[in-house]
Parts: sequence; structure tokens; C-alpha cells
Amino acid sequence: MIEHLSDKKTLMSVRELAKGITYTESLLTGWKPPLPIRRMSTKECDAIRKQWHIIVDGEKISPPIKNFKDVRFPEPYLKMLKAKGIVQPTPIQVQGLPVILRGRDMIGIAFTGSGKTLVFVLPLIMIALQEEIMMPIMPGEGPVGLIFCPSRELARQTYEVVEQFLIPMRESGYPELRPLLCIGGVDIRSQLEVVKTGVHIVVATPRRLKDMLAKKKMSLDNCRYLTLDEADILVDLGFEDHIREVFDHFKAQRQTLLFSTTMPTKIQNFARSALVKPVTVNEGRAGAANLDVIQEKTPPPVLVFCENKADVDYIHEYLLLKGVEAVAIHGGKDQEEREYAISSFKVGKKDVLVATDVASKGLDFPYIQHVINYDMPAEIENYVHRIGRTGRCGKTGIATTFINKNQSETTLLDLKHLLQEAKQRIPPVLAELNDPREDGDTITSASGVKGCAYCGGLGHWAGIINLSIQLSYKFYF
Repeated sequence: MIEHLSDKKTLMSVRELAKGITYTESLLTGWKPPLPIRRMSTKECDAIRKQWHIIVDGEKISPPIKNFKDVRFPEPYLKMLKAKGIVQPTPIQVQGLPVILRGRDMIGIAFTGSGKTLVFVLPLIMIALQEEIMMPIMPGEGPVGLIFCPSRELARQTYEVVEQFLIPMRESGYPELRPLLCIGGVDIRSQLEVVKTGVHIVVATPRRLKDMLAKKKMSLDNCRYLTLDEADILVDLGFEDHIREVFDHFKAQRQTLLFSTTMPTKIQNFARSALVKPVTVNEGRAGAANLDVIQEKTPPPVLVFCENKADVDYIHEYLLLKGVEAVAIHGGKDQEEREYAISSFKVGKKDVLVATDVASKGLDFPYIQHVINYDMPAEIENYVHRIGRTGRCGKTGIATTFINKNQSETTLLDLKHLLQEAKQRIPPVLAELNDPREDGDTITSASGVKGCAYCGGLGHWAGIINLSIQLSYKFYF
């Protein structure tokens, strides 16, 4: 049934569907790793993946590469990476970079803080540079590559990463590449000015891009590289129709990449309708330390998540009355307020950020030690996104979650299973729940899904392995 529904939400253009166009081969590039890496045996490649906790699936997968020099990045890249303190690739980069640089479609599963943004940004810049050298972008043309993000904040953050690596390339004498941040809440005239000069890379939210394409202010005729970041969130927020309309503007095959912290079965099926022989790269994090529950006060910064805007405003006001340096964001606030809240929290001017799930979708907040869920989200994947703001880069963190009797038993069972997979203590209120998935192989044989019924064991729990979970309970009678 899920596969049937996914077919109705295919990520193919109307033109391709009408003409019965299907692509059977990937858009291979001329990139190759050094000869010693190309000569590695399957056994050697598997040993590296096991060492780095990388799970892969697909045909003819590129060998993993353990250092940036062997990726054959230009010197300005290497200097910028070193300046940012990035001296060694992360697991998703070890396998993801060679796959993407080879031109393959890819599904990347990795939690925020794993370095996944660089995995799709760095190859995109190289592809755009190659296209510019072969045939320069003329005024009104472009882009070569497109990055989709579910929120304005994530789009801006990704755009800033693109700019960081374009500057040293330009200063080193490489051709100038022009990026565009295409989001709502910003004067569209300034964005159109960039398009008129010719644009190479666009980082966009769905609605604004859809509007610009519908008004013929931008063309995707030359676009050959597409990334959907936080792909499951894009679909869950109802953007699948916007994405499908954008796909209608593609004139030829493109390299398509889907990245997310979670990749449930419905999104896997959704992805297969658009990707050509995709390679799945999952940063499994197997074998991480088994952590005990931490019960102690934590210093700021702290994130507080709520399901609705009213609760965000209520808690924000309460904290301010108590003298706490707090800011808040949700969909009802204007762009200026949201940007101020994000920036002031990031630089440490504010201690607490109260937010709806708009702040959980991929935004990078360094050094957060404590995430508080004022209410347990209805969807388990939102829980994973929320707590993924802490416990990053090998550090531990705490997530405090309040639950009550009104919470869906299905969600609580998902939470129980998630904690079991992460080898964490199961609180009594969850332990006493009867999980039908634990009753033999009946469900597995019937559904074909092993492990969690939501993600099929593909690792939506990856983001909490380095996280100590502290569950609090609130009961309403």
C-alpha cells in the first residue's frame, strides 16, 4: 500500500511521465580517485566501512576515501577546511564524497553535525566550476545546481557554507561563481537581480522557488544537480506538491541527492521514483558507547521545543519574567525576528531558545548540552530531529522529555524501541507497554520490515547514540 501511494507522489516531471521517459544509467563524471584507491579490493573497502561505522547499499559503490587530499579537492578547498579545523572526513564524507563526485544518485542518512552539508556542497561547487569553464553562464541563465531546504533558517545556513568555500576559490583565480539564496521573507527584487546576471548555485525553500519558476523568472534548463536536504521533512510538511511542480521545469536528467537524519520507508519508496540506481550511505554509528542516564543541571545554551506556537510564546514570556535570557521562533514570527533569535542564540547572547519544530530541521547549534521537549511530538522522527541538536561530535548531551497519558501509545512504543536500539535504560512507564513487534517474527514476515516499523531499521535512531536520555513524566488527570 505504501509503495502504491508513493507512486502517486513520484518525483518525476509531467513531461517525463507523459513521454514515458526513464533513466537507466547515472550521470557519470570524469572524476576518479587516485589509482591505489581504485585498486582497493572489496574486502579492504568493507573493512574501512566497518571501521567508520558506514552502512552502504547499491551497485558498483565507489571506494571510501579517508582523507581530503585523495578526494582531489583544489588547494583552496583544503586550506579552508584546515582553517575551519576540519582535518579528517567524517563517516558520511568518507563514503558520500566519492559517490557524489562520481556522479551517482545518493540517499544519505546522517544526523546533524555529521558534516553532511559539505558532502553535497563541495561537489556542487566543483560541478558548477567545471560547467563555467566549459561554457560560461550568460545573463539570465542558470542555475547549474539546486539545493532544497524545508526552512528559511536551514537554507540560509547552507547558503553561508556555499559562500565560505566560493570566496577562497575566487581569490585563488578560479572563475567567479554566483550563488543565490532564494527564500521567502526577503525582497524578491534583490533575488531577481542575481538571476539576471546569471546564477550558478541556488539554495532555496520550495514556495519561493516555485513562484519564481511559475513566473518564468528563473529556468532549470541547465540544472543538472539537485539536493533535497531533510527530505523526509520536506514531504511531511506538505511540500511534495511544490517539489513535483519544480521537477516539471527540468529538461534533462539530473543527479539527485536526498539527505536526512531519518529516512522512513515511505521516503525510500518516494526516492526510488526519482533516483537512478541510487547508493544509500548510512552513518550507522554502531558500537558507540553505552551511556547511563545523566541527572544533573546543565549550563546554557538550552533548547526548549513545543508542538504549537501558543506554548512557545507562553514559555518564552514565562522565562523572560524569571530573568532568563531567552528568545523564541515559530512560523508566526516575521523573518527579522527569526533571524535575530537564531543569530543571538548561536553566538551566546541568549541562553535559551524556545521553538517549534522549525528549529529542529537541520539547524546547526554548536555546544548545546540540553534539549527539553515540553511535549512529546506526535511523530517519532520529529523527536529524533529535536534531540539531534545535542550529543554532537562525540560529546554527550541530555534530552528531557515530558509525556502524559494523552500521548499516542504508538508513539510511545516507537520511543521505547528507539531507546532499545540505542542501548539505553527503558523507563518503567515505557517498559510496561506491550509491543506487538516483540512477539516473534509474525509482523516481520508480514510487513517485510525488521526492527522499527517506522524506519525499517535504517537508523533513524543514529542521532541519539551519543546522547544520554533523561525522561521526565507529566500526567494529566
